[in-house]
Amino acid sequence: MFHYTVETKKTLDEAVQSLAESLKTHNFGILWDLDIPSTLQSKGVDFSQPYRVLEVCNPSKAKEVLGQNSLVGYFLPCKIVAYEDHGTVKMGFPKPSMLMEVIQDPSLKAVAEEVEQTLMAAVKEAM
Repeated sequence: MFHYTVETKKTLDEAVQSLAESLKTHNFGILWDLDIPSTLQSKGVDFSQPYRVLEVCNPSKAKEVLGQNSLVGYFLPCKIVAYEDHGTVKMGFPKPSMLMEVIQDPSLKAVAEEVEQTLMAAVKEAM
């Protein structure tokens, strides 16, 4: 499976706040928090499903992988989505290990798996 997704009983805002705190303990920060419904509505498009896209980064890991292969920048920063689906809040992300397969650079596998495990731990802790 190309993604990792979990469900929580928290509200969307509670889950995102909890994730922000969890990410800090793993040396990741939220660079950008895009509220999809608000953004689309400001452009005249009606979309009401609560949906947020968080761009997250660990600067040391970003420097490491970009130093190995500039194509990694196509996938940075990492994205974590949080959204409501039929009354259930879900949170997840595309797996870095799967994204790195697209680049076909075996030297990136270990760091991609490390980042993936770290993001999985942060999301689990936030739920």
